[in-house]
Amino acid sequence: MQIDRESVIRTFTAETEETLGQMEEALLQLEAKPQDDGLLGLIFRIVHMLKGNASGLDLNVLSGFAHAVENLLAAIRKHEVAARPGTINLLLQSVDAFRAMVPAALAGTPELSSAQAELLARLQNASAGLLPPVAPAAAEPEAEQPAGPALPEAAPATPEPAGARGLRVGAEKLDRLLNLAGEIGVAQGRIRQFLERFDLPGSEQLLEVFRESDRLTMELHEQAMELRMVPIGPTFRRYLRVARDLAHQHGKLARLVIEGEEAAVDTAVIEHIRDPLTHMIRNAIDHGIESPGVRRAAGKHAVGSIVLRAFREAGTIVIQLSDDGAGLSREKICRRAQAFGIADPEKLAPKELYRLIFEPGFSTAEQVTETSGRGVGMDIVRRNIEALHGRVEVDSEEGRGATVTIRLPLTLAIIQGFLMRVGRDMFVLPLDTVLECVDLRVSALEGHDGQGVMTLRGEALPFVRLRNLFHAGDAAVAREDVVVVRCSGSRMGIVVDELCGEHQAVIKPLGNLFQNLPGISGSTILGDGRVALVLDVPGLHRSSLPEVPGANGPSAVELLGRVRQ
Repeated sequence: MQIDRESVIRTFTAETEETLGQMEEALLQLEAKPQDDGLLGLIFRIVHMLKGNASGLDLNVLSGFAHAVENLLAAIRKHEVAARPGTINLLLQSVDAFRAMVPAALAGTPELSSAQAELLARLQNASAGLLPPVAPAAAEPEAEQPAGPALPEAAPATPEPAGARGLRVGAEKLDRLLNLAGEIGVAQGRIRQFLERFDLPGSEQLLEVFRESDRLTMELHEQAMELRMVPIGPTFRRYLRVARDLAHQHGKLARLVIEGEEAAVDTAVIEHIRDPLTHMIRNAIDHGIESPGVRRAAGKHAVGSIVLRAFREAGTIVIQLSDDGAGLSREKICRRAQAFGIADPEKLAPKELYRLIFEPGFSTAEQVTETSGRGVGMDIVRRNIEALHGRVEVDSEEGRGATVTIRLPLTLAIIQGFLMRVGRDMFVLPLDTVLECVDLRVSALEGHDGQGVMTLRGEALPFVRLRNLFHAGDAAVAREDVVVVRCSGSRMGIVVDELCGEHQAVIKPLGNLFQNLPGISGSTILGDGRVALVLDVPGLHRSSLPEVPGANGPSAVELLGRVRQ
């Protein structure tokens, strides 16, 4: 029987990536519980399986490296080598080496790199008990630390339910299934309109049969959506290593605790939150968690606690990162805000003041380091979250810690939208960004080229007219509507011809030709077969408002102090 080597390699690559993540997590837990034979056995089985699979594929360099790691683990099991921090560091570096070596070996690279060869020599020395002593500032023994609040145990990997069956399916196939379910729904809507418009013989019976078909179509759509939902736990657990390494790099003690890892979210959301979470954890350790000596002096446990949790709330997924560090310094933020040109920042409410940390270039760090100080990280967090139609907020108590809360839609494939018309063109806004709708005469809008500033209940409101921005519609109308939306802690107005109400939109991606259109995030098909464009509110805000004539319209930073949500 002929073996499909390509299929075997794909399976080997996927399984290796998954098991290396389990190995990394188990090593981090073993560092906290060095006497746990169960963890050590799990790590040993992973390496042994990797060695066997590599040998079966004739990847001899990879299997030889795995054999050296296996020897060190065997020495730990026999208590010939202690699972001290230096040994754990070496094993974690081996995980990184495996991740680099697997694709290299499959690509035909026969030899180890110089760094990998050096690591192999260190593994062999460590197996022989020749590992040099390592005493980093962050690796002091727990026994020497003062008594403090008990820290929760790190969450173990969630096991598969008994009898559960798994199947790997490409994301492209799931997307195609969801698109087909959405198109069936559109076709159903057109049939409904036809049946309701014409009085045909037996139309009542036809409508009854149609309603049953419509119910089955909705169930199919919901099942297609469920297939795209995955637990957020595996994404969270990869940050255990990030937090551990970053704390050691800064000479601090910190522990990441995970809660709510069973919460399910769309695969597309998972892909887009990885960078924001990385920046948030870096920020918490660099700015929030204090050094062990400072924490002791403040009466805190020497080991800082960072909690990453997820839960569902009112049709959204909420992700929170909390730490028990120093919190945000109101004095430093106010001083930096004055340098940004904001008058009297002390008068701002706490939430309005804390929003400033998400502005580009805003940082309270005294000096630039490898991980912070340039005012880029939290700006990236805000931009990425807004691109997902989500919101991010900060709450803090100085000296007690800070909490960053992200609210995201459960899925990016379907949104609750607000349908609007401009001329013969239809547009959809994410409903959660809409604050209110105002009916105004055109003369009340001061500006030209479709942009400007209007006055709403005595406050300045920047606006953009879709008719001018997208060249929609044939002629101006005497009366227009303004949809007031929320964006980056401020407000803006979007001027349209007509408001059409709520609409559940199945998002379809734009073609390559339209990928970089500012202010447009996708499209959807309406019940009558027409295409409506889905508006990207942050994109409209960034691309349109800076060009308001006269530069009298408030910037995003200025609005933080003047416009209350």
